[in-house]
Amino acid sequence: MLAAYTLPAIAAWTLLGAGLLALTTVLPLAKVLLVLAAVYGCCYGVAEIAGIGRLTIPGRRWQVPQSMLIDASPRRRVLVWGAVLGPGFATRNPYAGFGLLPIAVAAMTAFEPGAGVALAAVIGLVHGGARAAALLRDIAPVRQAAAPDAAGQLELLLRTVYWRRLDGAMLLAVAVTAAAASASQF
Repeated sequence: MLAAYTLPAIAAWTLLGAGLLALTTVLPLAKVLLVLAAVYGCCYGVAEIAGIGRLTIPGRRWQVPQSMLIDASPRRRVLVWGAVLGPGFATRNPYAGFGLLPIAVAAMTAFEPGAGVALAAVIGLVHGGARAAALLRDIAPVRQAAAPDAAGQLELLLRTVYWRRLDGAMLLAVAVTAAAASASQF
């Protein structure tokens, strides 16, 4: 299962890194990307920390389309889930920090081409691995109850708020770093 999620994620992110490398080689975007990272990190970081960002409840639109899984063997289902969920591009991610990752890869490729592609591959490995690990964590103990109780739902909500605030703090840290780097470039 881990390979079904991480291998497509590594491939997709590495291809993204290579594509961004080609783009930043043709267009001088380094300074623009740093400013974009600073603005994105500031806006979404403040929203996440302050809790003014919409806390979207997971729904069907976050899932792999059912049509891709009808009449599929269990092995094929795992491969489809891994290919769609592992890279993170085709599904919705509730954390604003995910949107900063392609900007960071593009900025890195503009300054250090090899390091940018390597960063993209590492992001794919970590993102795909984290998604697979979360799935394994959730399916390991077979849930007996059909639906979580109110206390379990409250705990999940509080955990989500905690991680969103941490995501916001990290976005602000990246924004400050990107702003300092862009100031030194101008």
